[in-house]
Amino acid sequence: MHRVAYYRVSTTDQSIEAQRHAMGGGFDQEFKDEGVSGGVPAAARPGFASLLQSIRKGDTLHVYAVDRLGRDALDVQATVRELLRRGVAVEVHGLGRIAQGVGELILAVLAQVADMERARIVERTAAGRDKARAALAETGRTHKGKASLGRPQQADPAAVRAWRTEQGASIAATAAHWGLSPATVKRYCAGG
Repeated sequence: MHRVAYYRVSTTDQSIEAQRHAMGGGFDQEFKDEGVSGGVPAAARPGFASLLQSIRKGDTLHVYAVDRLGRDALDVQATVRELLRRGVAVEVHGLGRIAQGVGELILAVLAQVADMERARIVERTAAGRDKARAALAETGRTHKGKASLGRPQQADPAAVRAWRTEQGASIAATAAHWGLSPATVKRYCAGG
């Protein structure tokens, strides 16, 4: 009978430490997926797949939030049902233990709410992009005053390409000279 924790963050610049801290620690085993989108089904995530191979009847799985358990309401429900079928208790931070019956019903409602919130985020993001495009077309600047959509370029791609050609430099040397990542240099050099 082990206390098992599972953490997931969507991007590599996020940390699981906030989830670990909020849940209090002291777990026998911990599994994590960092930089794994919520759009990936739970069983397809490397950390969660390892958890499923390791967790046993009588264990309790602790997660920070319902949406850590799956990509959408159906995936969350299927994941929790499979864990319950195996005899694993599921504990959601701030919600408590999920059991068969009423606990599954509460979980279904919470998973639907999480789905609705994700849909709202997508809508708000799309609306913001549309507003930025319209402002950019009208004024040459986005509604937030930026000169382009997306991240600003770290260097002029044409200048990077020209320097690399003149110097006969490698991708790594070009990246070091310009303070760019090798991937950015490759992208800049492939573009022209």
